[in-house]
Amino acid sequence: MSRRTSDTPKNDAPPGRDRDGAQATASSGQERPARRFLREVTYPHGIHPALVPGVCIEDQKVRYGVDKAILFPVGLAILAFVAWGMLQPKQVADSSGAALTWVMQNLGWLFTMLAAGLFILMLVLAFSRYGRIPLGLDDEKPEYSTMSWAAMLFAAGIGIGIIFFGPFEPLSYYLSPRPGAYDPASTEAVKGAMAQAAMHWGVNAWAIYGIVGLAVAYVSYRRGRVPLMSSILTPLFGGDHRSLHARVIDGLAIIATLFGTAASLGIGALQIGRGVQIVTGWDTPGNTLALVIITVLTIGTIVSAVSGVAKGIRWLSNINMVLAMCLALFFFVVGPTAFLINVIPAVIVEYVDQMAPMLSASMADGEDMQAFLSAWTTFYWAWWVSWAPFVGVFVAKISRGRTIRQFVLGVLLIPSTIIILAFTVLGGTTIWLQRRHGTIAPDGTAESMPAPPEIFYTVLEQLPGASVIAPVVIVMLAVFFITTADSASLVNSQLSQGGNPEPRRTVTAFWAVCMAGIAVVMLLTGGENALTGLQNLITITALPFAAIIVLMCIALLKELRNDPMAIRDQYERWALQKAVRRGIAEHGDDFTLSLEPTAHDSVNATGADFDSTDESVTDWYARTDENGNPIGYDYETGEYLEDPGTSEPADTSGR
Repeated sequence: MSRRTSDTPKNDAPPGRDRDGAQATASSGQERPARRFLREVTYPHGIHPALVPGVCIEDQKVRYGVDKAILFPVGLAILAFVAWGMLQPKQVADSSGAALTWVMQNLGWLFTMLAAGLFILMLVLAFSRYGRIPLGLDDEKPEYSTMSWAAMLFAAGIGIGIIFFGPFEPLSYYLSPRPGAYDPASTEAVKGAMAQAAMHWGVNAWAIYGIVGLAVAYVSYRRGRVPLMSSILTPLFGGDHRSLHARVIDGLAIIATLFGTAASLGIGALQIGRGVQIVTGWDTPGNTLALVIITVLTIGTIVSAVSGVAKGIRWLSNINMVLAMCLALFFFVVGPTAFLINVIPAVIVEYVDQMAPMLSASMADGEDMQAFLSAWTTFYWAWWVSWAPFVGVFVAKISRGRTIRQFVLGVLLIPSTIIILAFTVLGGTTIWLQRRHGTIAPDGTAESMPAPPEIFYTVLEQLPGASVIAPVVIVMLAVFFITTADSASLVNSQLSQGGNPEPRRTVTAFWAVCMAGIAVVMLLTGGENALTGLQNLITITALPFAAIIVLMCIALLKELRNDPMAIRDQYERWALQKAVRRGIAEHGDDFTLSLEPTAHDSVNATGADFDSTDESVTDWYARTDENGNPIGYDYETGEYLEDPGTSEPADTSGR
């Protein structure tokens, strides 16, 4: 590639060369005259890769449009699957069950490795030298205040799952614990059950969301690429999102999101239906009412997507967050308050203490453990993998301007804390009622528990004010359904339109219909035990994206190594090491450091071991127009240059 030559930079510093030639030299203290020199510049737009302030996607010239090569194949495949599931639900159930068994036995370890490994990786990134790198331009202020950002992360941790699984899951572990962990219905089981639930919904889950969110935020607000899953893998496969591999990656992300979110919609519909039956006294067989609810609420979602009432939906969602907090406070106040106050810190300690044993449970530990992991732990890891594109894009959007350290600590700790507290309050109340009265599971076994959608209402009936709270919960669940479907459909619409921040509403509505269809199939294939259908299909469809997440980690680490801030840090270390050693060798104790240029091929040059003109560290910030043609840009003013003669012949848009 040819590059243009720039003028002499400010402060008499060399603009750079193939091997960077400035060095911090050791001086005996004598003043030396300042040197001015000019070398041929080979950098895009005349700026050294270590001095690039970052590139934001909003400052890039991008032409968005519907990617028919993704929309049509993925859309038709989903519609075909929905038709198959509605016409032959038993055949789908048998096929998915057999596939699930194979995945669990042969590849279940991958999900466990992800849950444990990503948590460790996130902490390493936060506390390494990369932790100071901003998810935005150098010195850019965060888009949202710390309080607003924390509040949005707080909201991200609240949803249908807490109300559905909050009472059900801890009680299940209390009565039927992880094999070898503790005795059922024992004192130890109280803390152990809630710690097990915390492990499934806590920091490991948010590490899976977080690594995708971190990668999306970094490539969009620091590297200037569109927020697509394929953009993250640019260092590995190239940056053309119209290539076959890029479309496969984005298509798999859409499929994972569709199935993962559909599962939440399915359990939400089941719980809404059971609530309606309890409040109204209706008695409908099977999952009929849930299917009707999915249809009605999906229509509401489509109306939201097509009519553009998103602001109203967001307003309703904010009210829902307040209602959710009030619900948790209600359980805390009218429930066993003293018990909950004592058990919350105990559960947190148990969670931290038992994290390693809980994560180390494997399919090789016998049939009982295999059954437990398939039904719970591995299923959850797969579910979170399928949610990762959706949640990742959300946390990326709200985290612009945060450093990697701030992002990691906020994403791991804030939602996890909220979820653990909510599960402890709901699950603790349920276990307390079972231990005190024994009415929730009359036989004291997991088999005697009410159906999962019913447990929340069973617990609620034993607290004062149940007749008032139950209708409110139904409304909350309905709003959660619509907001979840609306947001997930929007993300899928963006993924199928080249990362367009304002995608076509008709495409968004189409993905909402697909999501609802999958939710219906999940309920049909599960039959009376609807959770079975959810578990089978989620785990299978999440597997390809689990492999993609591994590749994302490799690509992200590769880019962080060549981030402008990381390059500057490396230069600082090189300069000091070389100057100090040379100073001691030549001047003993009597030297100071000064900055001066070196010969082109000097081994004493600070960047002698780093090729600052390599395409891997320069191509990413070369600007292009909407068609991928080179265009001039001034990084000092932040403006594009109209003179075509100043264009840079590089197509590295990655769009």
